Amino acid sequence: MASALLSSPVSVYALGGLGEVGKNTYCIENDKTLIMIDAGVRFPEEDLPGVDYVIPDYTHIKNNRAKFKALIITHGHEDHIGGIPFLVQHVFVPVIYAPRLAAAFIRHKLEDNRIKENVKIVEYTEESEIRIDDFHVQFFHMTHSIPDAFGICVDTPEGRIVTTGDFKIDLTPIGEDINLGKIAKLGTEGIDLLLSDSTNAEIEGYTPSERNIIGAINDIFKNAAGRLIVSTFSSNISRIQQIVEVAVAFKRKIIVIGRSMENAVMLSREMGIIKIPDSSLVAIEDVRSLRPEETVIMCTGSQGEPMAALSRIANGEHRQLRIIPGDTVVFSSSPIPGNGLSINKVVNQLTRAGANVLTNSVLYNVHSSGHPARQELRIMLKLFRPHYFMPIHGEYRMLKLHAELAHTLGISPDHTFICANGDTLVLRKGVVSRGPRVPAETLYIDGRDINGLSTAVIRDRKILAEDGMVSVIIAVDSTRNQLLMPPKITTAGFVYQASGNLIAATEQRVLESLTELMKNRVNFNDIKTNIKTTVSRYLFLQTQRNPMVIPVIMNKTAT
Repeated sequence: MASALLSSPVSVYALGGLGEVGKNTYCIENDKTLIMIDAGVRFPEEDLPGVDYVIPDYTHIKNNRAKFKALIITHGHEDHIGGIPFLVQHVFVPVIYAPRLAAAFIRHKLEDNRIKENVKIVEYTEESEIRIDDFHVQFFHMTHSIPDAFGICVDTPEGRIVTTGDFKIDLTPIGEDINLGKIAKLGTEGIDLLLSDSTNAEIEGYTPSERNIIGAINDIFKNAAGRLIVSTFSSNISRIQQIVEVAVAFKRKIIVIGRSMENAVMLSREMGIIKIPDSSLVAIEDVRSLRPEETVIMCTGSQGEPMAALSRIANGEHRQLRIIPGDTVVFSSSPIPGNGLSINKVVNQLTRAGANVLTNSVLYNVHSSGHPARQELRIMLKLFRPHYFMPIHGEYRMLKLHAELAHTLGISPDHTFICANGDTLVLRKGVVSRGPRVPAETLYIDGRDINGLSTAVIRDRKILAEDGMVSVIIAVDSTRNQLLMPPKITTAGFVYQASGNLIAATEQRVLESLTELMKNRVNFNDIKTNIKTTVSRYLFLQTQRNPMVIPVIMNKTAT
C-alpha cells in the first residue's frame, strides 16, 4: 500500500504508429522508469526521394536515458523491429525482451548492420513474467502472419495497460492458437487502458484464416505452365511455409532471392519453423538448368520497392533472372497504403515483359491479412472490457473508425482517445486523462546515416523532383562592390517557355536588381537573397513553378 501511495502518474504515448501504418513505437513511463514497446520503421512512399527508412526521432528517449530500462518486442515484423539498429546507436538499450523468432531476426539485423554495441537480448514465452521496477509485464499469445506474436499486459501501481500488438482472431492458424482464455481472464480481472490494432478497421466481418488461401495457392501451381515467381513480405513466415509446402507437393524446385527473404528463410529453417527439404532448395545460379515447369521463385518486392528483387527483375536489372513469356508472377500481399502507384508500375513492367501477373483479386485470393476486421475488433473489445481505449497502428481514419466502433459497444466517447504521435495519456489511480506532448518528430534515413535527414532536405528534394533547379552565376569584384559581367542562368529539370525567351528575360531582371542593390555596400548574403527573391518571383509569375534557385558567386581576388 505504501508503494501505491508513493507512486507517480504513468504516461502512455507513441513515438510512431499513430496516423500511419508502420514505425510502431509505444512507451510507458513514470518518474523513474521508461519502457518501450516495439521499435519499428516505416518504408518510404514515392514522395520521399532518396529515403531508405522512416524512423521516429529518439530525442525523448535520449533525454530520459537514465530511466530507460527495457525494449519489449511483440513480434518480428519490420514495422516493429526495423528501427532497433538505429535506436541502439542513438541511446543505450539495457535489455531487449523478444519472442524467440523475433530475437533471431534482431540478432541477425544487428550483425548485418555491423552494430558493435553489445546488446542484451532475452527471449520470452507466454509463461514469462518480467519485473521492471514497479512495472510487472506478462504476455499472451496472438495469431498474426508470423509465428511468435504476442500481446503485452503491463501492471503499474496506477493501473493496468494492455496492448494487443498486431493480431487477427484466426481459429485455424498456421502455428499456435490465440490464447482467448488468457485474454478473457485479463479482461475479467480489469483493464484500465487498452491499446489495440486498427489497421483493418474499415473492413466489416472477419479477416479470412491464413489456411483459406491454401486452395488458391494450389490452383495457381496447378494452372501455371511455366515458371512461378511468388512475391510476398519476407517476414510473412506463415505464407512462405504454405508456398513451400505446395511447391514440394508439385515437385517444383524452390529458389529464394532477395536479401531479406533469404535471411528470413535461413533463420526460420534453422529454428524448424519453415521446413524445406534440402533437395527442394536450389541456388539462383542454377536457374537456367531447371525446366520452367519445375521452378518456383520466392522473392521480395510485393510493395513495388525500387531496390527489391521483383522490381529489378521487372526492369531487367537483375543479374541472373529475366522475365520470359509464360512466367506467372503472383503478388501475395495487399498494398500498404501509399504503395499503390509503385506496385502498378511493377505490374505493368512485368506484363510488358510477357508475364502473367496475378494480384489479390476475387478470382485469386492470394493474400489473407494479418490484421483484424471489425468483428474481430468487437470481440477483442468485448473480451478485454477496458475502462479506457486508445486505438493504435493505423492511419487517422482507421483510428477514428476503431474508436467509433468502441462507442457502439458501450465505451463512452470521453473514455476513448484518438491520439497522434507525441500525444500523452496519463494514468492516475485507474483514471486516464490527456497530458502534455512529448517530442515525436520523424527522421528520414538515407543509407546508413543514423542522424537522418531534416524535413528541409526532404522539401528540397521534392522541389528538385517536381520543379527542377535554376542556377544563377555572377562574377563580382567585392573590393569595388561591382558586377564584372551580366548574370548567366542555367537550368536542370525546369521546363520553361522556349519561345518566350524566359531565361534571357530573367537574366535581365537579375542584372537590373543587382545593379540597383550594389549602388550601396553589400555582402554576399545580400546578393544571394536578392537573386533568390528576384528569380523566384519572376519565374513563378511566368510559369506557376517554384524551382530551387541556387546563386553561384565568383569573386575576383586581389593580385
